[in-house]
Amino acid sequence: MAIQEGDFVRLNFTGKIKETDEVFDTTSEDIAKEADILVEDKVYGPIPIIVGGNHLLKAIDNAIIGTEAGEAIHVSVNPENGFGQRNPNLIQLIPMKEFKKQGMAPVRGMKITSDNGTGKIISVDGGRVKVDFNHELAGKNLEYDVSVVEVIDEDEEKIKSMIELHYSYPNMDLDKTEIKIDGDKVSIKLDEITRFDQKSYMDVTFARFRISKDIWDNMGYEKVEFVDEFEKKVEEDPEGESEE
Repeated sequence: MAIQEGDFVRLNFTGKIKETDEVFDTTSEDIAKEADILVEDKVYGPIPIIVGGNHLLKAIDNAIIGTEAGEAIHVSVNPENGFGQRNPNLIQLIPMKEFKKQGMAPVRGMKITSDNGTGKIISVDGGRVKVDFNHELAGKNLEYDVSVVEVIDEDEEKIKSMIELHYSYPNMDLDKTEIKIDGDKVSIKLDEITRFDQKSYMDVTFARFRISKDIWDNMGYEKVEFVDEFEKKVEEDPEGESEE
């Protein structure tokens, strides 16, 4: 059956810069190693997305529509349909004193985050630091090789796929994630590692919102709740005996 907008699918992809044939992103660990872009602790393998769910570039979504599971496609993406043209106004000079206030020693190639977004330092000259806030792929023509591995049909598996996508946690055990559906309400109880080993409260909150929104927008359920359960741990007597 042909894939339609709103379908939950799992796919592999590799993205290259057309001008240089440089791989900048991939779901394959082997390709990442070969291209020297392997990210430590990143979970490699087919990723779940919703077609038309703004998880990938719109051009890729459009190319997937009408294909079938198991089909491989090649997608060319120009800057207008990718990460935009480069904007010279996004290259800014920042006084060195601003970095010193933050206890930072800027060096070429360092990435920083500010009110303008994420930028890359392209030069350090005396008391001024030049930072490029353009997306690294702005102005680039891109080539994607995409293969749809499967279409996800069951509602519980669709929900788990969005948890996998937005948490993307190496030790996450989806088999221990509990999903309960009652009418228009979905209750989610994550496995213990995923609940308590995340980087920050803001990361967890944002991930849960993204999961909830995908469920609201694409599955018709009105309410999503996350259940956190805390169980008291009973300490055992190291000698196996209780005091009298």
